[in-house]
Amino acid sequence: MSAYATINPATGETLAEFPVISDGEVETIIERAHTAYLTWRQTPLSERTAALARAAQLSMERIDELAGLLTLEMGKPSMQAKGEVMLVASIFQYYAENAGKFLADEVLDAVGGGEAVVRTEPIGVILGVMPWNFPYYQVARFVAPNLALGNTIILKHARNCPQSALAIEKLLHDAGIPTDAYINAFIDSSQVADVIADPRVQGVSLTGSEKAGSAVGEVAGRHMKRYVLELGGSDPFIVLGDADVDAAVQAAVMGRVMNAGQACTASKRFIVVDSVYEEFTQKFIGAMTQIPTGDPTDPTTMVGPLSSVQAATDLHELVDDAVSKGAELHSSPQPAAGGAFYAPGVLTGVTPDMRAFEEELFGPVATVFRVPSPQAAVELANSSPFGLGGSIFTKDLDLARDLAGDLETGMVWVNAVTGSSAELPFGGVKRSGVGRELGKFGMSEFANKKLVRVPQPA
Repeated sequence: MSAYATINPATGETLAEFPVISDGEVETIIERAHTAYLTWRQTPLSERTAALARAAQLSMERIDELAGLLTLEMGKPSMQAKGEVMLVASIFQYYAENAGKFLADEVLDAVGGGEAVVRTEPIGVILGVMPWNFPYYQVARFVAPNLALGNTIILKHARNCPQSALAIEKLLHDAGIPTDAYINAFIDSSQVADVIADPRVQGVSLTGSEKAGSAVGEVAGRHMKRYVLELGGSDPFIVLGDADVDAAVQAAVMGRVMNAGQACTASKRFIVVDSVYEEFTQKFIGAMTQIPTGDPTDPTTMVGPLSSVQAATDLHELVDDAVSKGAELHSSPQPAAGGAFYAPGVLTGVTPDMRAFEEELFGPVATVFRVPSPQAAVELANSSPFGLGGSIFTKDLDLARDLAGDLETGMVWVNAVTGSSAELPFGGVKRSGVGRELGKFGMSEFANKKLVRVPQPA
């Protein structure tokens, strides 16, 4: 089997295969991207942003085709797939409209008079290592600010969504991004280190597992390259005693099962204070266990298959470990064998000796915990090695703001599940990663903040 293949997770059928490129081809790609950088960085900003605006337009024109590939390759239900394409279009459009503002010179008030200006300039070729769970969105939030800035991109996508990778490459080229300014590369993981080490490559952005992030960060650090790592999450969903329980349950279900729970920012640990624990948990279990898995091409399907049979197996091992040690699984019957389906469910009675207490459940299974107070909720939330996002449900917004300051996360949402929008910074702390994407922050991670100083004449 080739390293890159389209395997329909709903059926297990292999539909297309793509070979890994040779080391010689990798060398050629790096040289192409570097040569393109020397021209692309000098291309007027208006032309670079016009290409992004056109990419936004093409995304919407091709929404059915693009969404269909997401459903085919990683099982995303069709309506959610279209939602991802719409988000991608909004990101391209956002940077088309705002890059000029973000790249404007910053004038400093220098001691001693004269001029002091900070310019935001590109640095060169940037490698992107992207995951399978949002094959277009993850690419867009990385490449849009960097292409607007003037960097060029080599993109290694996940091995199970090669047709999605080729589709977004074609879209960008059709939009006016030069062929060598964005290059899709079917490279092997073993070739990534060599690309990072190459002196023509100036940085790397990875969204993926902790293991992959550690490996990439180590190589990047050794070679003095900039890096952004967006890794795992185990987002807390805190429900306080005055919360609207019905609204919290509705949000909890969506936060746990969207994309079949395969999102780093999915709500995963539901931490509920005593006074509403029984009501929330009963209603949450009732809602979760009534959600069927189904054909991802059916527009009414909420939960399709996981990305692969192996993903379903990995999730089952975590659930089975918890149940074998005393936790209780509340779930509808598991789907029959054949495909990568896994029934939504809720684990109660999870304790620190279980893998599910600390490890990320990457699928539609939630863990629910009872705590005596808001402070205890924050303490339990912070006990995780992850620190990506989190949610607090309460009618007391002042208390929510105070608790948000105590949460060890990169993002906190009040009375809503963690989401994403082009203008909002995205990223975490602790083992959830390093750096930020989106918003104005996405323009700075791979930029040279160059000082130009002209002192006052003596």
